[in-house]
Amino acid sequence: MNVYKKDSAVAHTHHLVTVSPYPLMGALNALMLALGLTLWFHLFEIGIYTMIFGFLSLVYTIVLWFRDIIREGTYEGVHTFGVQEGLLLGMILFITSEVMFFFSFFWAYFSAALAPTLEIGGVFPPIGIQVFNANEVPLLNTLILLLSGASVTWAHNGIIARLRKPVIISLIYTVTLGLLFTGLQALEYLEANFTLSDGIYGSAFFLLTGFHGLHVLIGTTLLFVCLIRQLKYHFTSEHHFGFNFAAAYWHFVDVVWLFLFVFVYIWGGNL
Repeated sequence: MNVYKKDSAVAHTHHLVTVSPYPLMGALNALMLALGLTLWFHLFEIGIYTMIFGFLSLVYTIVLWFRDIIREGTYEGVHTFGVQEGLLLGMILFITSEVMFFFSFFWAYFSAALAPTLEIGGVFPPIGIQVFNANEVPLLNTLILLLSGASVTWAHNGIIARLRKPVIISLIYTVTLGLLFTGLQALEYLEANFTLSDGIYGSAFFLLTGFHGLHVLIGTTLLFVCLIRQLKYHFTSEHHFGFNFAAAYWHFVDVVWLFLFVFVYIWGGNL
C-alpha cells in the first residue's frame, strides 16, 4: 500500500487532496443562493439580499477553489498523467450530466409541442404567443457561436503547436464572441412579448434558452481564465488540461444551441 509521506518520494501517480473548506463553503453558498431566489420569487423583501449575498459568496469560493487547483496543477506538479486520466473521466461524466439536464427540458418542450392540450387551445405555440423570427437574432447568434467554436479550436491547435500569440488572439476572439452572444440574447429577452409565466411555451422557452445562456456565461468565464493563464505561460503542448475542459464545455454549449435553434426557433415557430 502506497502512502504519501511529507518530504519523501511519492511512489504513485495519484493526488491525495489536502483538507479543503471549499466543498462545504460552496454547498452552503449555493443553498443560500437558492433560498434567496425562492424567497424573491415569493415577494419576500429579504430574498433579493439573501440571493445577492449567496451569489457573491459562491463566486468568491469558486475563485479561491480555482486558484488552488491552478496552483496544484501548474506549480506543484501534482496533476500527473495518471491524475489527468481521472480528471478526464470526471469531465466526461460532468458533460454527460449536462446532456441529461438539457434532455429533460427538451422532453417537456416536445411533449407540449407534439401533443398540445386543450388548456392551451390545442395548438403550439399557444394563441397569443408571438414567436421570434429565426432569421434575425437567433440566426446571428448561431453564426456567432459557430465562429467561437472555430476560434477555440484554433486556440487548441496553437497550444499543441506551441504558438503563443495565435492562442492569445483566438482566445480573445472567443471570449468577445461569447460576450456578444450574451448581449444579443439579453436584447432578445427585452423584446419578447411573453414571459416565463406565460404557459408551457414561455416556461419551456426561457428555461431552455436561459439555462443555455447561463452556460455560455460560465464557458466564457472559463475561457477568460484560460486566456489569463496563457498570458502567464501556464499551458504547454503536453499539459493543458484546464484548457481542454473549457474547450470541450464550449463545444457542448455550441451543440446545445444548434438543437435550440433548429427545434425551438425554426421548427417551433412554424408548427
